[in-house]
Amino acid sequence: MIQTVLGTLFEVIVPLSIPVIAGALLKHFMNIETKPLATLYLYFLSPAIILETLTTAQISYDDVYLTVAFCLLNLILLGSVATVTAKILKLPSPEQAGLTLISTLTNSVNYGLPLVLLALGKLGLDKASIYVVAQMVIVNTIGVYFAARSQFSFKHAVKSVFSLPAIYMAILAALLRSLDLHLPAGIQTGVAMVAGAYSPVVLAILGAQMIGVKNAELDRRVNAGFWIGLAIRMVISPLIACFCLFVLHVQGILYAVLFILSSMPVAVNAVVLAEKFNASPKMVSKCILWTTLGSFIVLPVLIVFVK
Repeated sequence: MIQTVLGTLFEVIVPLSIPVIAGALLKHFMNIETKPLATLYLYFLSPAIILETLTTAQISYDDVYLTVAFCLLNLILLGSVATVTAKILKLPSPEQAGLTLISTLTNSVNYGLPLVLLALGKLGLDKASIYVVAQMVIVNTIGVYFAARSQFSFKHAVKSVFSLPAIYMAILAALLRSLDLHLPAGIQTGVAMVAGAYSPVVLAILGAQMIGVKNAELDRRVNAGFWIGLAIRMVISPLIACFCLFVLHVQGILYAVLFILSSMPVAVNAVVLAEKFNASPKMVSKCILWTTLGSFIVLPVLIVFVK
């Protein structure tokens, strides 16, 4: 078992760590700006990989139904655990919102997709593309609601979803598949070439962002929220994912993909929402840092488990 985990560590985590470390070093020594890179990823690389993957993916309507059902059920259960725990601990409202963000938003895009590709191959990436599109919608609607319930605007949420070009690429891919059409060969090759740059660039961005995440000192009550958030994301989240997959009778490679992606560390986007709506950004930042570091140990074990 230990040998298998170590083998997975070197086969999957070590290759992923190279661009992450490169991004961290560039941020530390060259102080590169991540905002232009994030714009490149959000408006160029992400739409390309979504379009390329969804137009060539081996997916069925059952995959779509099961993935969406899993995302919603998993979200409801994790949100409920966070809410109940926050009330038991009597956390202030900002910390309650922060704990909910920590519990429900995972780094499935710029960490999860490259991980799935290395661990489960192209077929795994095909299945993961549905989950990623669903998560983009969740982050920009329900994620905003969790961060600022008193300031939540449905109109603003819908607008934020449709400001993302990846959503339009997903719609285009769905139309092409339903009409049994294909992109012209030259365009398909160009899109595939851009999509190939996705993994190293977004992992380098992740490394640069991790340098900027602060390991803040927290007061006692907020620190309790941090430890609970860490436990939910690293321990309770995989257990809830297993329960959801069992209830929905998900099997095969889709089971592995959904389990891994739902067990990822806290999404970097969570601290963006936390800072924007004052949802305990220091607590969220600290959880991003430690869940990401912990994932280098936990994820190889989980990958061995699902394999």
